[in-house]
Amino acid sequence: MGARTKYRKRALDILFESELQGLPLGGTLAARRETNDPPVNPYTVRLVEGVVEHQEHIDGLIAEHSRGWTLDRMPGVDRNLLRVAVLEIVYVDDVPGPVAVSEAVELAAELSTDDSPKFVGGLLSRILEVATPA
Repeated sequence: MGARTKYRKRALDILFESELQGLPLGGTLAARRETNDPPVNPYTVRLVEGVVEHQEHIDGLIAEHSRGWTLDRMPGVDRNLLRVAVLEIVYVDDVPGPVAVSEAVELAAELSTDDSPKFVGGLLSRILEVATPA
């Protein structure tokens, strides 16, 4: 697993953990940075803080391009994985969109349901077609 893949997975862990605890998105970031076990890389912080900052736009894109699934109905892992990938597609200049999609599909295959890689890949591909980097 590449370094950025690990950082993405750690960002996903923090976002998912925050949801599970009923905290605002990214609400566990400060505690994770304080304990730093496992370490929280600056790119992980960038991803979590970016998702929090742009959540309304990111969630809007996901909702607009999702077919048959609302954000609330999506598995939590998929929802937060999509958020990280959309952030990279739209707001992170040094990550090519297809790389963000590929990374999200791989993490979905590793961490979520059997149907998740296809769902995540399809939804992100639709977003990639229309998204304009910020």
